[in-house]
Amino acid sequence: MAMRPEAEPYAADGGPVGAILCHGLTGMPGSMRGWAEGLAAAGLTVRVPRLPGHGTRWQDANRVSWQDWYGELERAFDDVRSRCERTFVMGLSMGGTVALRLAEQRGDDIAGVVVVNPSLFTLRKDAKALPLLRLFVPSLPPVGNDVKKPGVVEPAYERLPVKAAYQLSKLWKLTNADLGRLTQPLLVFTSRDDHVVEPANSERLMAGATATDKRQIILEDSFHVATMDNDLPRIVEETLAFIRSHAPLSSAG
Repeated sequence: MAMRPEAEPYAADGGPVGAILCHGLTGMPGSMRGWAEGLAAAGLTVRVPRLPGHGTRWQDANRVSWQDWYGELERAFDDVRSRCERTFVMGLSMGGTVALRLAEQRGDDIAGVVVVNPSLFTLRKDAKALPLLRLFVPSLPPVGNDVKKPGVVEPAYERLPVKAAYQLSKLWKLTNADLGRLTQPLLVFTSRDDHVVEPANSERLMAGATATDKRQIILEDSFHVATMDNDLPRIVEETLAFIRSHAPLSSAG
């Protein structure tokens, strides 16, 4: 199956500080491009991998597990860590979930965590039916393209693959159980108006993470895909400030 242009992984080799960025469920590396390029322009070594099952057609996402997504992010992380002195992990939505799980598992290997509208649960009623639904219904209406900025279209699947959503729910369970292992510096961006992931997800993360250095920033002018929305410049600026405060030896900016 042909890959869409926006599905191409992103890579930039820079200085001794690295960042791995993870896109969300049904999304593609293209949704992280502006954030990634902003970090690369400041001198970071940056990678945005394409998660398995993404960037082709939605049916492909129903054929992979959350472990496949996690493995891909971990491979990208280890690649950058082998080149860099300090490495940060970042993610949007489900990408935030995978990044948080990596931070729970890898501890001090990770210099800090930055997430945008991270996903840890949902209040949607139909989500409770996922274990049964996945056996009979291949897809649901899409969750992509929740962007406030006029003319911007998120590269995402036109349907929500049900088995993939079920895999995410399994990852939520594990990630929530281990939030207390999140000791790394943490920066959380939360859109006040999000039609995909309820802002209460960020509140749970802020309450559960045991990091002594954790901060939440409310985005007032973006919907769910804030990495492509009006607040992108602020996300880049605040991410760089966060990195500089935790990697003082860096050549970042």
